[in-house]
Amino acid sequence: MSVTIVVGAQGGDEGKGKIIDFLSGDNTIIVRYQGGDNAAHTVVVDQKAHIFHLIPSGILKPNTVALLGSGMVINPDSLLAEINELKKMGIEGRVLISEKAHIVFPFHQQLDICSDRKNGIIDTTHRGIGPAYMDKAAREGIRFEDLKYPQYVKHKLEILLPRINSMLKLYGSNLYDCNQEFERCMRWRKQLMEVIVEPVSYLHNSLCGGKNILFEGQLGLLRDIDLGTYPYVTSSSPTAAYACAASGIPISKVNKIIGVARAYPILAGNGPFPTEMSEDIAVILRGTGEKPDDEYGGTTGRKRRIGWLDLPVLKFSTQINGYTELVLCKLDRLDNFNEILVCTDYTLDGKIIDYMPDSKTLERVIPKYEKFPGWLESTRNVRNIKDLPINARKYVHFIEEKIGVPITAVGVGPDREEIAT
Repeated sequence: MSVTIVVGAQGGDEGKGKIIDFLSGDNTIIVRYQGGDNAAHTVVVDQKAHIFHLIPSGILKPNTVALLGSGMVINPDSLLAEINELKKMGIEGRVLISEKAHIVFPFHQQLDICSDRKNGIIDTTHRGIGPAYMDKAAREGIRFEDLKYPQYVKHKLEILLPRINSMLKLYGSNLYDCNQEFERCMRWRKQLMEVIVEPVSYLHNSLCGGKNILFEGQLGLLRDIDLGTYPYVTSSSPTAAYACAASGIPISKVNKIIGVARAYPILAGNGPFPTEMSEDIAVILRGTGEKPDDEYGGTTGRKRRIGWLDLPVLKFSTQINGYTELVLCKLDRLDNFNEILVCTDYTLDGKIIDYMPDSKTLERVIPKYEKFPGWLESTRNVRNIKDLPINARKYVHFIEEKIGVPITAVGVGPDREEIAT
């Protein structure tokens, strides 16, 4: 048995879905430990993209079990839509929900839309994630375990909705009816009750039974509510430590912590981005949105901001998560570049800094770059890191040396098979 945690090492969209699929096996339970349907994980099989917003992305491997964990906030309608898509593929009975996970309601989504329109700072996905976590922190949220007790659900709605409606009224939005929301909950109860489990005993019994557990984080370290580029963050923690905190698995049981990074980072939405490329270079990598690995969001479809590799971010991420190994994705997208830049340090007011500054200061730093010659040949068919072009190997080894963590796999294409180890 083993416990592995997979974490996004940058600002998200690093390729975690592909790596989770790669790591999953017949004896694996994959646990999404935080977030909601505000981001997507993509697995490409035979040039077909499978996009998962809630269900852990290892579900395509035979006999794996997917658990939506206690730290998540889950829109049941979105989940049911994903489950139905899996049924069309012949995948049934392998998706479970922690009873301690919180429910995202339509009124959470409406609050998200209204507040984002008013503030215009964060540029959220409007999936209701922040408002659902607000209710969780206020101890007024409704969990999946509550669906076992219909009258209790109605009582909680009667407490929660007056506050929700008072906020929506300030925004000039439509209000929500308690009876209608209760009926919605009863529909979810009928459709999902059989797959709701008590998560702590389930995971510990699975470990004792020899199962491997693979924890899947959503988004990346820079989106962490405490340690990320606040306020341009999500409302939960994608750190490795939170996988343990939210699941009830002690840290001492963890065998590996794998950071997934991109050969060039992206940023979806607003926030500081010191290594952001000029648009004339970024457009080459972004593509048109027609291919699975083009740089457009899997949830929103908005085009991603693109930058050069930022080693201060990877060092910061490694300090926090304690990676035992790194996976570097999207290396193939750099195959045709004559010259590749890597940010090795930040300078602030003319001096190199050795820490990650606050978001406002991060907007002022100047990246210090080291230039690397490109390799100008395709890496798509490479399956062993030792067989990469020499300049590509130098690029990979430079990252390893600077970060102090071995790179054990390199993504060389969007398909699940396009990995060099």
